[in-house]
Amino acid sequence: MLAQQHSDQLKALITAEIEQQGGFISFADYMQRCLYQPGFGYYSAGSHKLGQGGDFTTAPEISPLFGYAVANQVHDALQQCTSKHILEFGAGSGQLAIAMLTQLESLNALPERYFILEISADLQARQLQLIEQQRPDLADRVEWIQTLPDVFNGVMLANEVCDAMPVHLLRLTTSGMFERGVSIENGHFIWQDKKLAHPRLIAFAERINEPSQAEDYLTEVNLNAVDWMQTAAASLQQGAIFIIDYGYPFNDYYAAERVQGTLRSYYRQQAIDDPLQLPGLQDISAHVDFTTLAETALEGGCHVAGFHEQGDFLVAANITQIAAQLEAKKDALSWLQHSAALKQLLMPHVMGYQFKVLSLSKAIELLPRLQLQDRRYQL
Repeated sequence: MLAQQHSDQLKALITAEIEQQGGFISFADYMQRCLYQPGFGYYSAGSHKLGQGGDFTTAPEISPLFGYAVANQVHDALQQCTSKHILEFGAGSGQLAIAMLTQLESLNALPERYFILEISADLQARQLQLIEQQRPDLADRVEWIQTLPDVFNGVMLANEVCDAMPVHLLRLTTSGMFERGVSIENGHFIWQDKKLAHPRLIAFAERINEPSQAEDYLTEVNLNAVDWMQTAAASLQQGAIFIIDYGYPFNDYYAAERVQGTLRSYYRQQAIDDPLQLPGLQDISAHVDFTTLAETALEGGCHVAGFHEQGDFLVAANITQIAAQLEAKKDALSWLQHSAALKQLLMPHVMGYQFKVLSLSKAIELLPRLQLQDRRYQL
Protein backbone atom coordinates (compact mmCIF):
# COMPACT_ATOMS: atom_id res chain seq x y z
CA MET A 1 0.00 0.00 0.00
CA LEU A 2 2.81 2.43 0.87
CA ALA A 3 4.49 1.72 -2.48
CA GLN A 4 1.25 2.41 -4.34
CA GLN A 5 0.81 5.70 -2.49
CA HIS A 6 4.38 6.60 -3.42
CA SER A 7 3.65 5.85 -7.10
CA ASP A 8 0.38 7.79 -7.01
CA GLN A 9 2.16 10.89 -5.67
CA LEU A 10 4.70 10.75 -8.46
CA LYS A 11 1.92 10.19 -10.99
CA ALA A 12 0.22 13.36 -9.75
CA LEU A 13 3.43 15.36 -10.23
CA ILE A 14 3.91 14.05 -13.77
CA THR A 15 0.24 14.66 -14.58
CA ALA A 16 0.57 18.29 -13.49
CA GLU A 17 3.64 18.69 -15.71
CA ILE A 18 1.83 17.20 -18.71
CA GLU A 19 -1.04 19.62 -18.21
CA GLN A 20 1.37 22.56 -17.87
CA GLN A 21 3.07 21.51 -21.11
CA GLY A 22 -0.16 21.45 -23.08
CA GLY A 23 -0.92 17.75 -22.80
CA PHE A 24 2.38 16.24 -23.95
CA ILE A 25 5.85 15.63 -22.53
CA SER A 26 8.70 13.75 -24.16
CA PHE A 27 9.39 10.23 -22.98
CA ALA A 28 12.82 11.48 -21.87
CA ASP A 29 11.13 13.91 -19.48
CA TYR A 30 8.78 11.17 -18.26
CA MET A 31 11.67 8.75 -17.71
CA GLN A 32 13.65 11.46 -15.89
CA ARG A 33 10.79 11.97 -13.42
CA CYS A 34 10.21 8.23 -12.95
CA LEU A 35 13.85 7.50 -12.17
CA TYR A 36 15.25 10.66 -10.59
CA GLN A 37 12.46 12.89 -9.22
CA PRO A 38 13.72 13.87 -5.74
CA GLY A 39 11.93 11.85 -3.07
CA PHE A 40 9.83 9.87 -5.54
CA GLY A 41 11.97 8.65 -8.44
CA TYR A 42 13.08 5.04 -8.65
CA TYR A 43 16.70 5.89 -7.83
CA SER A 44 15.85 8.70 -5.42
CA ALA A 45 13.57 6.86 -2.99
CA GLY A 46 14.59 4.42 -0.30
CA SER A 47 13.56 1.02 -1.66
CA HIS A 48 16.08 -1.80 -2.08
CA LYS A 49 17.02 -2.15 -5.75
CA LEU A 50 20.39 -3.88 -6.15
CA GLY A 51 21.38 -7.46 -5.54
CA GLN A 52 19.42 -10.26 -3.92
CA GLY A 53 15.88 -9.17 -3.16
CA GLY A 54 16.18 -6.09 -5.34
CA ASP A 55 14.89 -5.35 -8.82
CA PHE A 56 18.10 -6.20 -10.65
CA THR A 57 21.59 -7.56 -10.09
CA THR A 58 24.67 -5.96 -11.64
CA ALA A 59 28.05 -7.60 -12.23
CA PRO A 60 29.69 -6.22 -9.03
CA GLU A 61 26.91 -7.84 -6.96
CA ILE A 62 27.37 -11.17 -8.74
CA SER A 63 31.02 -11.52 -7.71
CA PRO A 64 33.99 -9.42 -6.57
CA LEU A 65 35.90 -11.13 -9.40
CA PHE A 66 34.36 -8.56 -11.74
CA GLY A 67 35.80 -5.64 -9.80
CA TYR A 68 39.17 -7.33 -9.34
CA ALA A 69 39.51 -7.78 -13.10
CA VAL A 70 38.32 -4.27 -13.96
CA ALA A 71 40.89 -2.97 -11.46
CA ASN A 72 43.66 -4.62 -13.49
CA GLN A 73 42.55 -2.69 -16.57
CA VAL A 74 42.31 0.51 -14.54
CA HIS A 75 45.78 -0.11 -13.10
CA ASP A 76 47.30 -0.25 -16.59
CA ALA A 77 46.03 3.25 -17.30
CA LEU A 78 46.76 4.71 -13.85
CA GLN A 79 50.41 3.72 -14.15
CA GLN A 80 50.75 6.29 -16.92
CA CYS A 81 48.85 9.08 -15.17
CA THR A 82 50.49 11.87 -13.22
CA SER A 83 47.47 11.93 -10.87
CA LYS A 84 46.35 8.59 -9.43
CA HIS A 85 42.63 9.29 -9.26
CA ILE A 86 39.57 7.15 -10.05
CA LEU A 87 36.11 8.56 -10.69
CA GLU A 88 33.17 6.15 -10.74
CA PHE A 89 29.84 7.36 -12.10
CA GLY A 90 26.80 6.01 -10.26
CA ALA A 91 28.44 3.48 -7.96
CA GLY A 92 25.32 1.38 -7.28
CA SER A 93 25.68 -0.52 -4.01
CA GLY A 94 29.38 0.35 -3.64
CA GLN A 95 30.55 -3.23 -4.26
CA LEU A 96 32.56 -2.30 -7.36
CA ALA A 97 34.47 0.40 -5.48
CA ILE A 98 35.29 -2.04 -2.68
CA ALA A 99 36.49 -4.76 -5.05
CA MET A 100 38.58 -2.36 -7.10
CA LEU A 101 40.23 -0.77 -4.08
CA THR A 102 40.96 -4.23 -2.66
CA GLN A 103 42.60 -5.40 -5.87
CA LEU A 104 44.59 -2.19 -6.33
CA GLU A 105 45.79 -2.50 -2.74
CA SER A 106 47.11 -6.00 -3.55
CA LEU A 107 49.01 -4.45 -6.47
CA ASN A 108 50.43 -1.77 -4.16
CA ALA A 109 48.69 0.78 -6.37
CA LEU A 110 45.91 2.36 -4.32
CA PRO A 111 44.61 5.58 -5.90
CA GLU A 112 45.15 8.86 -4.12
CA ARG A 113 41.40 9.49 -4.28
CA TYR A 114 38.42 7.37 -5.35
CA PHE A 115 35.68 9.78 -6.35
CA ILE A 116 32.06 8.66 -6.67
CA LEU A 117 29.70 10.89 -8.61
CA GLU A 118 26.32 9.87 -7.23
CA ILE A 119 23.18 11.97 -7.64
CA SER A 120 21.02 9.72 -5.43
CA ALA A 121 21.34 10.63 -1.75
CA ASP A 122 19.84 7.26 -0.84
CA LEU A 123 22.42 5.29 -2.83
CA GLN A 124 25.24 7.49 -1.56
CA ALA A 125 24.26 6.65 2.03
CA ARG A 126 24.16 2.93 1.20
CA GLN A 127 27.56 3.10 -0.50
CA LEU A 128 29.12 4.87 2.48
CA GLN A 129 27.64 2.33 4.90
CA LEU A 130 28.89 -0.66 2.89
CA ILE A 131 32.41 0.73 2.49
CA GLU A 132 32.65 1.54 6.19
CA GLN A 133 31.44 -1.98 7.02
CA GLN A 134 33.66 -3.93 4.63
CA ARG A 135 36.76 -1.74 4.20
CA PRO A 136 36.82 0.93 6.92
CA ASP A 137 40.59 1.19 6.48
CA LEU A 138 40.09 2.50 2.92
CA ALA A 139 37.05 4.70 3.55
CA ASP A 140 39.10 7.88 3.84
CA ARG A 141 40.21 7.51 0.21
CA VAL A 142 36.62 7.66 -1.04
CA GLU A 143 34.99 11.02 -1.72
CA TRP A 144 31.49 11.71 -3.04
CA ILE A 145 30.98 14.54 -5.51
CA GLN A 146 27.86 16.00 -7.15
CA THR A 147 29.31 17.32 -10.40
CA LEU A 148 32.05 16.30 -12.80
CA PRO A 149 35.27 18.31 -12.31
CA ASP A 150 36.20 20.70 -15.12
CA VAL A 151 39.63 19.06 -15.21
CA PHE A 152 40.30 15.43 -14.32
CA ASN A 153 43.42 13.26 -14.55
CA GLY A 154 43.09 9.53 -13.94
CA VAL A 155 40.51 6.89 -14.82
CA MET A 156 36.76 7.31 -15.17
CA LEU A 157 34.48 4.30 -14.92
CA ALA A 158 30.80 3.98 -15.86
CA ASN A 159 29.32 0.54 -15.18
CA GLU A 160 25.64 0.29 -16.18
CA VAL A 161 25.20 4.06 -16.16
CA CYS A 162 24.31 5.05 -19.72
CA ASP A 163 21.46 2.56 -19.94
CA ALA A 164 19.66 4.42 -17.13
CA MET A 165 19.88 7.83 -18.82
CA PRO A 166 16.49 9.09 -20.08
CA VAL A 167 15.92 8.49 -23.79
CA HIS A 168 13.75 10.08 -26.45
CA LEU A 169 11.53 7.81 -28.51
CA LEU A 170 11.40 8.10 -32.30
CA ARG A 171 8.69 6.60 -34.47
CA LEU A 172 9.61 6.43 -38.13
CA THR A 173 6.85 5.56 -40.58
CA THR A 174 6.18 5.78 -44.29
CA SER A 175 4.15 8.92 -43.57
CA GLY A 176 6.86 10.76 -41.66
CA MET A 177 9.01 11.05 -38.52
CA PHE A 178 7.43 11.45 -35.09
CA GLU A 179 8.47 11.81 -31.48
CA ARG A 180 6.59 9.48 -29.14
CA GLY A 181 5.81 11.05 -25.80
CA VAL A 182 3.39 10.75 -22.91
CA SER A 183 -0.06 12.25 -22.47
CA ILE A 184 -2.93 11.58 -20.06
CA GLU A 185 -6.45 10.31 -20.68
CA ASN A 186 -9.10 9.48 -18.10
CA GLY A 187 -6.48 9.56 -15.35
CA HIS A 188 -4.10 7.17 -17.13
CA PHE A 189 -0.83 7.80 -18.94
CA ILE A 190 -1.02 7.05 -22.66
CA TRP A 191 1.35 7.18 -25.61
CA GLN A 192 1.05 10.12 -27.97
CA ASP A 193 2.99 10.88 -31.15
CA LYS A 194 3.68 14.32 -32.55
CA LYS A 195 5.52 15.50 -35.64
CA LEU A 196 9.25 15.45 -35.02
CA ALA A 197 10.48 19.00 -34.41
CA HIS A 198 13.56 18.65 -32.16
CA PRO A 199 16.57 19.61 -34.37
CA ARG A 200 18.95 17.10 -32.76
CA LEU A 201 16.40 14.31 -33.06
CA ILE A 202 15.73 15.16 -36.70
CA ALA A 203 19.46 15.01 -37.44
CA PHE A 204 19.72 11.66 -35.67
CA ALA A 205 16.67 10.22 -37.44
CA GLU A 206 18.24 11.08 -40.78
CA ARG A 207 21.25 8.92 -39.87
CA ILE A 208 19.03 5.87 -39.45
CA ASN A 209 18.86 4.55 -43.00
CA GLU A 210 18.06 0.84 -42.61
CA PRO A 211 14.84 1.29 -40.60
CA SER A 212 13.36 3.29 -43.49
CA GLN A 213 12.65 -0.12 -45.01
CA ALA A 214 10.17 -0.81 -42.21
CA GLU A 215 6.67 0.65 -42.43
CA ASP A 216 6.53 1.40 -38.70
CA TYR A 217 9.76 1.61 -36.69
CA LEU A 218 10.10 2.59 -33.03
CA THR A 219 13.48 3.23 -31.44
CA GLU A 220 15.35 5.31 -28.87
CA VAL A 221 17.86 8.15 -29.03
CA ASN A 222 19.92 8.89 -25.94
CA LEU A 223 20.83 12.57 -26.19
CA ASN A 224 21.65 12.56 -22.47
CA ALA A 225 24.40 9.98 -23.04
CA VAL A 226 25.83 12.08 -25.87
CA ASP A 227 25.89 15.18 -23.65
CA TRP A 228 27.44 13.17 -20.81
CA MET A 229 30.12 11.80 -23.13
CA GLN A 230 30.96 15.29 -24.39
CA THR A 231 31.36 16.54 -20.81
CA ALA A 232 33.44 13.55 -19.69
CA ALA A 233 35.75 13.79 -22.72
CA ALA A 234 36.24 17.51 -22.14
CA SER A 235 37.00 16.95 -18.46
CA LEU A 236 39.58 14.21 -19.02
CA GLN A 237 43.03 15.69 -19.58
CA GLN A 238 45.05 12.51 -19.14
CA GLY A 239 43.92 8.96 -18.49
CA ALA A 240 41.15 6.62 -19.61
CA ILE A 241 37.40 6.09 -19.56
CA PHE A 242 35.85 2.62 -19.37
CA ILE A 243 32.14 2.36 -20.24
CA ILE A 244 30.54 -1.03 -19.44
CA ASP A 245 26.93 -1.63 -20.44
CA TYR A 246 24.59 -3.69 -22.56
CA GLY A 247 24.21 -2.38 -26.07
CA TYR A 248 25.24 -2.53 -29.71
CA PRO A 249 27.21 -0.69 -32.39
CA PHE A 250 25.08 1.75 -34.40
CA ASN A 251 24.26 -0.56 -37.32
CA ASP A 252 23.11 -3.34 -34.99
CA TYR A 253 21.20 -1.00 -32.70
CA TYR A 254 19.22 0.51 -35.55
CA ALA A 255 18.90 -2.65 -37.65
CA ALA A 256 15.72 -2.93 -39.69
CA GLU A 257 14.48 -5.95 -37.78
CA ARG A 258 14.67 -4.17 -34.40
CA VAL A 259 11.30 -2.53 -35.01
CA GLN A 260 10.35 -2.08 -31.34
CA GLY A 261 13.65 -0.72 -30.04
CA THR A 262 15.31 -1.81 -26.81
CA LEU A 263 13.33 0.01 -24.12
CA ARG A 264 12.76 -2.26 -21.11
CA SER A 265 11.16 -1.97 -17.67
CA TYR A 266 11.79 -4.19 -14.62
CA TYR A 267 10.03 -4.67 -11.32
CA ARG A 268 11.53 -7.12 -8.80
CA GLN A 269 13.65 -8.76 -11.51
CA GLN A 270 10.62 -9.33 -13.75
CA ALA A 271 10.26 -7.66 -17.13
CA ILE A 272 7.29 -5.28 -17.36
CA ASP A 273 5.85 -4.56 -20.80
CA ASP A 274 4.52 -1.08 -20.08
CA PRO A 275 6.82 1.69 -18.73
CA LEU A 276 3.76 3.89 -18.20
CA GLN A 277 2.67 1.66 -15.32
CA LEU A 278 3.97 1.86 -11.73
CA PRO A 279 5.84 5.18 -12.12
CA GLY A 280 8.64 5.38 -9.60
CA LEU A 281 8.44 1.69 -8.71
CA GLN A 282 9.99 0.08 -11.76
CA ASP A 283 13.35 0.47 -13.42
CA ILE A 284 13.37 1.78 -17.00
CA SER A 285 16.34 1.34 -19.28
CA ALA A 286 17.45 1.16 -22.90
CA HIS A 287 20.48 -0.38 -24.58
CA VAL A 288 23.51 1.77 -25.39
CA ASP A 289 24.53 2.93 -28.87
CA PHE A 290 28.29 2.51 -28.52
CA THR A 291 29.16 3.90 -31.95
CA THR A 292 27.65 7.29 -31.18
CA LEU A 293 29.45 7.39 -27.82
CA ALA A 294 32.75 6.55 -29.55
CA GLU A 295 32.22 9.24 -32.19
CA THR A 296 31.37 11.80 -29.52
CA ALA A 297 34.51 10.89 -27.54
CA LEU A 298 36.65 11.25 -30.66
CA GLU A 299 35.24 14.73 -31.22
CA GLY A 300 36.23 15.49 -27.62
CA GLY A 301 39.87 14.59 -28.23
CA CYS A 302 39.81 11.03 -26.89
CA HIS A 303 41.32 8.00 -28.58
CA VAL A 304 39.08 4.95 -28.95
CA ALA A 305 41.41 2.44 -27.31
CA GLY A 306 39.20 -0.65 -27.53
CA PHE A 307 35.76 -2.15 -27.90
CA HIS A 308 35.15 -5.57 -26.37
CA GLU A 309 32.54 -8.03 -25.35
CA GLN A 310 32.59 -8.13 -21.55
CA GLY A 311 33.84 -11.72 -21.44
CA ASP A 312 36.88 -10.89 -23.58
CA PHE A 313 37.59 -7.72 -21.58
CA LEU A 314 37.59 -9.63 -18.29
CA VAL A 315 39.68 -12.53 -19.62
CA ALA A 316 42.26 -10.02 -20.91
CA ALA A 317 42.28 -8.60 -17.35
CA ASN A 318 43.28 -12.03 -15.97
CA ILE A 319 39.97 -12.84 -14.31
CA THR A 320 40.57 -16.59 -14.70
CA GLN A 321 43.95 -16.34 -12.97
CA ILE A 322 42.41 -14.27 -10.17
CA ALA A 323 39.71 -16.93 -9.81
CA ALA A 324 42.31 -19.70 -9.64
CA GLN A 325 44.12 -17.89 -6.83
CA LEU A 326 40.83 -17.44 -5.02
CA GLU A 327 40.02 -21.14 -5.37
CA ALA A 328 43.07 -22.04 -3.29
CA LYS A 329 41.81 -19.86 -0.44
CA LYS A 330 38.12 -20.85 -0.38
CA ASP A 331 36.22 -23.88 0.84
CA ALA A 332 34.42 -26.03 -1.73
CA LEU A 333 30.99 -24.40 -1.29
CA SER A 334 32.35 -20.87 -1.56
CA TRP A 335 34.32 -21.80 -4.64
CA LEU A 336 31.23 -23.31 -6.31
CA GLN A 337 29.48 -19.98 -5.82
CA HIS A 338 32.40 -18.08 -7.34
CA SER A 339 32.61 -20.56 -10.19
CA ALA A 340 28.92 -20.08 -11.05
CA ALA A 341 29.40 -16.31 -10.92
CA LEU A 342 32.41 -16.56 -13.23
CA LYS A 343 30.33 -18.39 -15.83
CA GLN A 344 27.63 -15.74 -15.60
CA LEU A 345 30.16 -12.96 -16.16
CA LEU A 346 31.96 -14.66 -19.06
CA MET A 347 29.62 -16.97 -20.95
CA PRO A 348 28.25 -15.61 -24.24
CA HIS A 349 24.62 -16.52 -23.55
CA VAL A 350 24.64 -14.60 -20.24
CA MET A 351 26.62 -11.38 -19.62
CA GLY A 352 29.77 -12.23 -21.56
CA TYR A 353 28.32 -11.17 -24.91
CA GLN A 354 25.32 -9.06 -23.91
CA PHE A 355 27.55 -6.51 -22.17
CA LYS A 356 30.17 -4.52 -24.06
CA VAL A 357 33.09 -2.37 -22.94
CA LEU A 358 34.10 0.85 -24.70
CA SER A 359 37.60 1.96 -23.67
CA LEU A 360 38.75 5.53 -24.31
CA SER A 361 42.07 7.18 -23.57
CA LYS A 362 43.74 10.57 -23.73
CA ALA A 363 47.41 11.56 -23.47
CA ILE A 364 48.61 8.07 -22.53
CA GLU A 365 50.28 5.30 -24.53
CA LEU A 366 48.71 2.14 -25.92
CA LEU A 367 47.15 -0.21 -23.33
CA PRO A 368 48.35 -3.72 -24.36
CA ARG A 369 45.51 -5.72 -22.77
CA LEU A 370 43.01 -3.89 -24.94
CA GLN A 371 44.56 -5.32 -28.10
CA LEU A 372 43.23 -8.79 -27.25
CA GLN A 373 39.96 -9.63 -29.05
CA ASP A 374 39.48 -5.95 -29.90
CA ARG A 375 36.29 -5.28 -31.90
CA ARG A 376 36.66 -1.61 -32.82
CA TYR A 377 36.03 -2.61 -36.42
CA GLN A 378 32.39 -3.19 -35.44
CA LEU A 379 31.82 0.40 -34.34
